[in-house]
Amino acid sequence: MTSFKTCLAVSALMLGATAYQPALAQEMDRTAVENIIKEYLVSNPEVVEAALLELEKRRIAKEEDEKRLALEEVADILYDSPNQVVLGNPEGDVTLVEFFDYNCGYCRRSLADMLRLAEADKNLRIVLKEFPVLGQPSMEAAQVAIAVNDVAPELYQDFHVALMSAKGRANKQSALKAAKDLGIDQDKLQEALASSAIRDTLSEVFTIAEKLSLTGTPSYVVGGKDLTSDVSIGAVGFDRLSEQINAARASK
Repeated sequence: MTSFKTCLAVSALMLGATAYQPALAQEMDRTAVENIIKEYLVSNPEVVEAALLELEKRRIAKEEDEKRLALEEVADILYDSPNQVVLGNPEGDVTLVEFFDYNCGYCRRSLADMLRLAEADKNLRIVLKEFPVLGQPSMEAAQVAIAVNDVAPELYQDFHVALMSAKGRANKQSALKAAKDLGIDQDKLQEALASSAIRDTLSEVFTIAEKLSLTGTPSYVVGGKDLTSDVSIGAVGFDRLSEQINAARASK
């Protein structure tokens, strides 16, 4: 069978030999070259398949490089921001970062995964970041949550579980009620809500999300500054998160 290199060589000779011919003749020779290439590709479809596989391989490699660089760029505010909530073991060797929205049904169902992981892995550090992407009610609930962490950080997990577990749409009113039920001072909450820290915290989270191309909730980053980190979008579940935690720990 004629090799692809032979096809190209013959095609080049044909074009060179007819360089002096009128434009119509040259177009006819170009058509002949295209037909030779087409015939070769039809007869050897594995060449196309190999090219597509290589293209996909390069695309994935490029995306991985971009993700790695993005993680390095936001590492400080991703893992160690003074504005974030830290649960589990604050000195844990692996960090699980969750971006969530109080009105996200998948986030609510994934709450059990987070609690189970915290219970099963006493060396896991958990960072929660309010990422209100589902409208104004979600933004209001997130603002109250940030204020709760400012006023009564020791009660944040109880507040988080209560609001995630509550029926109906989360908003400012329901969030304040959840805080009140826990005995959190409402006047201090209102004062915290007026603070620029609320805006700064949310701005920081949205900056991270943009850098990491996070498009929905829940989204997770598992790893740490000195560990291999993995990014997931969606409710990937307890088993998948456990695998990522073990992989990050093994990379230490």
